Amino acid sequence: MTPTMAPVERMGTGDLMTLAADLGTPPMQIAGILVLEGGSALDVTAARAAIAERVRGIHRFRQRLVHPPPGLGRPYWTDAPDFAVGNHFRHVACPVPGDDDALLAVATEAVTQRLDRERPLWSVTFVTGLAGGAAALVFVVHHVLTDGIGGLGVLARIADGMPVPDEPGFPRPVPGFRQLLTDSARDRLVGLRHLGAVPGRIRAALHELRLRDTASAPPSSLNRRTGPRRRFAVARADATAVRTTARAHGGMVNDAVLAAATGALHGLLSHRGETVSSLVVSMPVSTRGRDAGAHLGNHAFSVPIELPAAGHTLDRLATIAWLTHNRVGTARGASAALVSPLFRVLARLKLLQWFVDHQTVLSTSITYLRGPATRLSFLGTPIREVIPLSTVKGNMTVSFVALSYAARLTVTAVTDPDQVTDLPVLMAALERELATLAVPAVPAAGQDGPKSPRAGTNGTGPGLPRRPTVEPEGDRARRQGSQEGA
Repeated sequence: MTPTMAPVERMGTGDLMTLAADLGTPPMQIAGILVLEGGSALDVTAARAAIAERVRGIHRFRQRLVHPPPGLGRPYWTDAPDFAVGNHFRHVACPVPGDDDALLAVATEAVTQRLDRERPLWSVTFVTGLAGGAAALVFVVHHVLTDGIGGLGVLARIADGMPVPDEPGFPRPVPGFRQLLTDSARDRLVGLRHLGAVPGRIRAALHELRLRDTASAPPSSLNRRTGPRRRFAVARADATAVRTTARAHGGMVNDAVLAAATGALHGLLSHRGETVSSLVVSMPVSTRGRDAGAHLGNHAFSVPIELPAAGHTLDRLATIAWLTHNRVGTARGASAALVSPLFRVLARLKLLQWFVDHQTVLSTSITYLRGPATRLSFLGTPIREVIPLSTVKGNMTVSFVALSYAARLTVTAVTDPDQVTDLPVLMAALERELATLAVPAVPAAGQDGPKSPRAGTNGTGPGLPRRPTVEPEGDRARRQGSQEGA
């Protein structure tokens, strides 16, 4: 390889699985809405110029995805020689009255419109005319480009104060036939050297996927085939208060989000006349290191876990905290090596779409991301709030994505409007759950550990184990340092 040649940037295991799963509509895209305090006063040209300058520090934002000919290895990323920020930036005026619903409608159109595969897989919509003189930046990226935590790294690069590194070699030459062939052969040799470890990896993957006691999710109206449309709704809570309550019950903010979402779904199903005491949740766990935003791509995997849905919110929180520590806390991403090839095989056989439309394994998906603890700004304008969005596919009619930013916890419900016609019921239940979690628990006299369960209740459903009432302090501290933000 000559000095002018850059290494081939192949897609990783998680990226390949995401690419295989991107079938039909809506596309597998995620978004973040950055609400700018007083941002409607910003000049559109200045905003576009700032985006153009700052994406220079996000290498993958100036690359496109290439599928090589058969025999030359996995798809790879290469610099887009015709990159221009004008192909990714647009400005719209928010419809009157410029409230949450109006902004979410603009964001829904942006995140459900498929990005051009021949260009870098992202877009940004500058929305002006929001209520109170606010504006917003709606960043959309294809899920194959990054996961949620990588998206937070993008947010840091777009905000003020982050230096933009020089990249004098852009655009680098496209890898040629010989380089792709050599790189592909090297990958195959590495795979052959590790064949002996395959049985152990399969055993670890199967152990990681057995995070539940039943073979399928309880039947409910949550599992119906979804269509191409999505509708988002947002609930908010004081992040500091929720964190305090979670820790008082042996958990973290992630556990509180799980408790709020499962409780809200229980309320929705009860309103529909359905009795479900537990749900099987797909929960992402990150395998990233300390510098979460250093590299894009997908470094997260999902594990299924059965969680209680009935009972009092705080009892449910304590049970979920115990379950996520003792089950999900042992997961390390081994299952991705098993699930990713399976997804790709199903996709090639044209069976994956049928599988995701008819799966009975999961009731819903719930994701929590821990964002910056202090407010950021864009062109000197404070970023008041960050609203996360995602487009879950298949037959899960309701899912949730939550993000803590500064002192605010924002939980977004993702629904199919044709299947969830009672969204106000869901959101009212979610707001009640969050309100309960946002009232810090007061320990009883002489009690320093997590709150004990209420007499006669445990918040568990069929097959769920009873939890210890107090988790050792050392275990809590280690878990809080390793799991929160996943």
